Amino acid sequence: MSLPQQTLSELRRLLGAANVLTEKEDLIPYSFDGTAALQQMPGCVVFARTREEVVGVLQLANRTRAAVVTRGSGTGLSGGSLPSPDCIVLCLAKMDRIVELDRANLTLLAEAGATTQAIADATSAAGLFYPPDPGSMKISTIGGNVAENSGGLRGLKYGVTRNYVMGLEVVLPDGEVLWTGNKCVKDVAGYSLRDLFIGSEGTLGVITRVLLKLIPKPAAKKTLVATFARMDQAAQTVSDIIAAQIIPCTLEFLDRTTIHCVEDFAKVGLPLDCEALLLMETDGHPGPVNEEAARMEEIARKNAAVDVRVARDDAEATRLATARRSAFSALARVSPTTILEDATVPRSELAGMIRFVAAVAAKYKLRVGTFGHMGDGNLHPTFLTDERNHDEMHRVEEAFKEIFDEAIRLGGTITGEHGIGVSKKSFLPKFAGDAQMRVMRELRRALDPNGILNPGKMFDP
Repeated sequence: MSLPQQTLSELRRLLGAANVLTEKEDLIPYSFDGTAALQQMPGCVVFARTREEVVGVLQLANRTRAAVVTRGSGTGLSGGSLPSPDCIVLCLAKMDRIVELDRANLTLLAEAGATTQAIADATSAAGLFYPPDPGSMKISTIGGNVAENSGGLRGLKYGVTRNYVMGLEVVLPDGEVLWTGNKCVKDVAGYSLRDLFIGSEGTLGVITRVLLKLIPKPAAKKTLVATFARMDQAAQTVSDIIAAQIIPCTLEFLDRTTIHCVEDFAKVGLPLDCEALLLMETDGHPGPVNEEAARMEEIARKNAAVDVRVARDDAEATRLATARRSAFSALARVSPTTILEDATVPRSELAGMIRFVAAVAAKYKLRVGTFGHMGDGNLHPTFLTDERNHDEMHRVEEAFKEIFDEAIRLGGTITGEHGIGVSKKSFLPKFAGDAQMRVMRELRRALDPNGILNPGKMFDP
C-alpha cells in the first residue's frame, strides 16, 4: 500500500515541496545502496535540512505508523539503507555542516550528512588527524559511518569509527531529541548510550550530529609494497610483524585476481607476477618510522618476498594507497555483478581462511578476488558474477554460507565493518546466540515500540 496523500501533503508542509520526491524516476536512485542485487522502491524520499525537520518527520511517521529508512550517500554494502516497501526515505545529505572544530579539546562537531573526506580535510587543515578511512570516504557520510561503525585501512593501529565518537545527537522514533556524551575524555555516568547507537544501522534512532575525537597528525610516514609467490608467505609476514611488536597504520593485502584488476584499472605499476601483495604503512615520529619500515622490509624478505618496494615520496605513497582503495571498483569492472563481503577471523587463522575461500570458490565454480585488512583479520572475498544468472547466484549464496560458517567456527565474525542490514541477517542468530538476540530485540522494541525505523534490517520483528 502506497503512502496516503495526507501523509505526503504533511511532509510537503514540513519540508517544502522541493524536498519531497514522489515520482518514480526520481525515486529510482534511492531504491538501492552499494549492495549488489538488492532493490526496493520507497514510497517517497524526503530531504531534511535541520534537526527540527527530522523531528517533524519522525513525529508524523510515528503517528501514522509509516516506516522510515534513514539514508546518507547510500554507499553501504549490507543493504542497511535499502528502502522497505512504500517507506519514507529520510535523506540527511543536505545536513552537511561542520559545526565546530575545537583545537583546545581536540574535537570536531559535524552534522550527519558531512562526508568523511570533508571531515578529514578540515581536520588536516587544522594540523590534526581523523584516522577512520572507509573505502568510500570520499562520499560516505559521518552519520552512516557511525550507524554502521565503519572501519577502514587504518583500523589496525587506530581502530574504527566507534573509537572516535565522543557524543551523539539522536532523534528517537517518537521525535524526542537525545544527546549522549560530551567533550570529556573520561565520563562513566550511567549507561553508555552512545555505544548503543553506534552500529545500530538506523534501527534505534536517527543520528543528526556527531562529536568526534581528533588526534595530532603523525609527523612522518613510510609506505612499502611487498610481493610474494604464496599467500602463506604474506600471512606469515603479517604474523611476524605483529609478533615483533610493530603495529603499522596500514597492513593490507591483495590476491592475484585483485592485483591484476587493480593494475588494469589504476595503472600504478603493481607487479603482476605474484600471488599476494602486502601494502604496509607506518607512521609517527620520523625516527621510529624509519626503524619500523626497515624492520618490516627485513621481515618480509625473511619470508621470501619476491620484492619489497619503498615509496619514494608522498605522491607515490598516495598512489599505492589509492590503488588499494580502488580494489572494489576495479573488480566491479570484470562482471556485471560484484558481491563484496567482509568475513573476519582471528589473525592466526587468516592464511587458512584465505585458502578456504579459494577452495569454496573452486567447489562452486565461481570467480573470486580476495583482498582486505590482513593486519586485523578482515577479509573481503568478492565474487564476480551476474545476478541475471540465477543458478550462479544460488551458488554464490551457498558459497557465502560456507564462508560465514567457517568464520564463526574459527572464532571470527560474519561482519567486521559492513554491518548486518538485509544481506546477513539470516546469519546473525547463529553468530550471536539466543541471549544476545533476545536482548537486541527487547532494546529495539523499547526504543521503537511501533517498529517504524528501518524495519526488516538486522533481524525480523
